[in-house]
Amino acid sequence: MNAAMENWDEIKTAYQVARMGTVSGAADVLGVHHATVIRHIDALEGRLGVKLFQRHARGYTATESGEDLLRVAQATEDQFNQLAGRIKGRGAEVSGDLVVTSLTSLSGQVTPLLAAFQEQHRDVTVRYVTGDRLFRLEYAEAHVAIRAGASSEQPDNVVQPFCKVPVAAYASRTYVEAYGMPEGPDDHAKHRFVGPEQEDSRAPHYVWLRQNVPPSSVTFRCSDERACVAATVAGAGIGFLAAVQGRAHPDLIEVYAPRPEWSSALWLVTHVDLHRTTKVQTLLQFLKAHAAEAFL
Repeated sequence: MNAAMENWDEIKTAYQVARMGTVSGAADVLGVHHATVIRHIDALEGRLGVKLFQRHARGYTATESGEDLLRVAQATEDQFNQLAGRIKGRGAEVSGDLVVTSLTSLSGQVTPLLAAFQEQHRDVTVRYVTGDRLFRLEYAEAHVAIRAGASSEQPDNVVQPFCKVPVAAYASRTYVEAYGMPEGPDDHAKHRFVGPEQEDSRAPHYVWLRQNVPPSSVTFRCSDERACVAATVAGAGIGFLAAVQGRAHPDLIEVYAPRPEWSSALWLVTHVDLHRTTKVQTLLQFLKAHAAEAFL
């Protein structure tokens, strides 16, 4: 057993060297001395009888044999993380880490919900991770994901409808004073709009924007929804906000009221292995009960 564990330590070390590209970077991640990293690499290469890395002035680069070994190490690391996530979530008490993920643009609504949940369950440590990438529930990167758009089709995920977020078009008071209010589609060419940098965005309100507003009138484009909100508030043009966000800005004027076709669907997504744990179920029930006050 000791030999097997030592071998796994060496493989983990090689994996981190490949990830970081340097001995010092791997040593920092592993919390060991750089001499230990070099010893592990030398021992593993000696045991396998092949070179796993090419050494050069800038660091270490995996050879073809090294890439083969590291693919196995990556899969094993993922499986360990998945197992750890399952074990963490099995307790009968609502305590310990609770990892929730969503798009960054939802953080203004999700954060108060999680804070209120934690107020009821003081033994929970909330870890709220946001970003545009899909965090992998199958590898225990999160317990609960709040996702927008189409329903997830991954077979091991449990997907439940959460809510539909009303979206409206707004402009700042300074914009309206300068340009007035559009009376309908015929006026859109005379106005300025805030839109996405990604011109083929599938967000329902941006599909409407492409169909009803000339591209030349979309004069301020952003790669991040938070920037679109900030641009609208700053008077750059007519922009789209969740109605709950628009109402929170006293200087914004509603240009077009929420339309059913603009609504954004949100889903609660969990992995089947953690879905029925007490901690996850308690959070899901809380989120559903408080969705209206946060998003509507």
